[in-house]
Amino acid sequence: MTDNKLLRRAGEAVEQEPFARKLGLRLVDCAPGYALVEMTTTPELGNLFQMVHGGAIFSLIDEAFQVACNTHGTLAVALGLSISYLKAPTMGVSLQAEAREVSRNPRIATYETTVKDENGNLIATASATAYRKKENNFFHES
Repeated sequence: MTDNKLLRRAGEAVEQEPFARKLGLRLVDCAPGYALVEMTTTPELGNLFQMVHGGAIFSLIDEAFQVACNTHGTLAVALGLSISYLKAPTMGVSLQAEAREVSRNPRIATYETTVKDENGNLIATASATAYRKKENNFFHES
C-alpha cells in the first residue's frame, strides 16, 4: 500500500505538526486515499477515571482522516466526523487508526476509519466527510 514519496512527505508533515507531536501520533503508512496512524496511550492521555480519554482517540482518528483525505495533493478540510466508541483500550497499549477513502469527487470525499489496539481489538469506528478545495496542499509534489 505504501507510496514511498508520499509517505516521506506526509510523515515529515505529521512530525512537524505541534498537536500530533504533543499526542505522540506517528504516521505508519499512507497511499492515495489511505492512512495508518499510531499512538501509544499514556497516563497523560487519561480521563477522570484513569482510562484513555475519548478526545485522544478522536484525535488519533482525525489525524488518520486528515492524512488520508490530503494524499491526493488537493487541500481537503473536515466537514464532519462521527465516531462510535466500542471498547475502552487498556492504558499503555498502542492504538492504530486506519482511514480508507469510500468515495471522492472534485469537492467532497468520505472516509471510514477503524481504531484497533495492538491485540486487534476494535476500539472505535468513525465516518468522516472532507471538503476538497481547489488549491494544492503540502503533500503535493511540485
